Amino acid sequence: MNTRLRTLAAAAALAWVTFAGAQPAGPRAEVIHWWTSGGESAAVKTLADAYRAAGGQWADMAVALGEQARAVAINRIIGGNPPTAAQFNTSKQFLDIVEQGMLNHIDEVALRDGWDKFLPETVLNVVRVKGHYYAVPVNIHMPAWIWTSKTAFKQAGIAAEPRTMDELFAALDKLKAAGLIALAHGGQSWQDNIVFTAVLTNVGGRELYLKVLRDRDPKAIQSDAFKQVLLTFKRLQGYVDKGSPGRNWNDATAMLITGRAGVQFMGDWAKGEFSLAGQQPGRDYGCIAGFGPASPYIIQGDVLVFPKTSKPEAIKAQKLLATVVTAPATQVAFSMKKGSIPIRTDVDASKMDLCAQQGIAIMKDKSRQLGNGEIYLTPDQNGALADILTSYWNRNIAVEKVQRDIAAALK
Repeated sequence: MNTRLRTLAAAAALAWVTFAGAQPAGPRAEVIHWWTSGGESAAVKTLADAYRAAGGQWADMAVALGEQARAVAINRIIGGNPPTAAQFNTSKQFLDIVEQGMLNHIDEVALRDGWDKFLPETVLNVVRVKGHYYAVPVNIHMPAWIWTSKTAFKQAGIAAEPRTMDELFAALDKLKAAGLIALAHGGQSWQDNIVFTAVLTNVGGRELYLKVLRDRDPKAIQSDAFKQVLLTFKRLQGYVDKGSPGRNWNDATAMLITGRAGVQFMGDWAKGEFSLAGQQPGRDYGCIAGFGPASPYIIQGDVLVFPKTSKPEAIKAQKLLATVVTAPATQVAFSMKKGSIPIRTDVDASKMDLCAQQGIAIMKDKSRQLGNGEIYLTPDQNGALADILTSYWNRNIAVEKVQRDIAAALK
């Protein structure tokens, strides 16, 4: 290339750099979240991709463990350096910071897009506080699913998925007799609580669930029916392995994926791990939302809250993020990776797997919809209940004492 051509090429390159640099950057959203497992990381990428496609800049701030991530977000807000958005659960977790005036509401987007027309009432009552929308719901999870390994079941000679709690215990016995780990469990307090929730819904039913967690009725907690729930919960502990204490939930799911274990109680986010491993429901694993056509479907999920700021660009980013997250296409893409179901019913869910289809079908029956314990209980009450259940799970404690302790904790 001669000198003149080199000069022209350099000038053209400089012009392009100047032009590109002059382009206005889209609103930047720094998002704190705890989606760090393989399946969760794949899911959050769909949010980032959708936000970028809408013209924004996604700045990812992943922090392992929900409690840690929430603490980081709150410390950032108090310290005057808030993120654009932060993940919380669909619960009372962020009620305190709403009451302290630490969040921006997102009313403009919620009213424009008609959130009150497509959100389930349970979710709506969480994200809308005193008439204002302070969080954007990302998904709906059901924490009390029962997962089964087809490989482990075949090895243990179990021909069909259990349809009752008695059949589940029979399957666990066969798995144990075959030398497999019957129940894959992570011995962490929140995971113990998930097993309890599944037992409460399947053994106690809707009425007892509400009397205990929503009404905190001492008579219900001291009843023989609730005693049976606790005894069934404790019985399950006899099917876990010695490596259970401290195990992460996704490591427990991996035990089903590899056929080392047969059953796991876990939220439908576990499906993201199965999908990442190339496994399909019905072929490689089974999913049970509950025993019987009237079993309650517990609504859990994730939301993004928007820390207080008066900066126009930050507010613009918050509004764009709320718009993108609730868009039908984003909802489907995220849930297909995460294992959840969309927050809205007006989406094309035909490409979603059979477990998701099962959950979507159940959600159409409002009588089966119930909030998770964190919706009905304060964080302190929920923490106290979890501590009692974990002590009972790991130690030899009389069930009557556990009933008295729960009644006192939820008083």
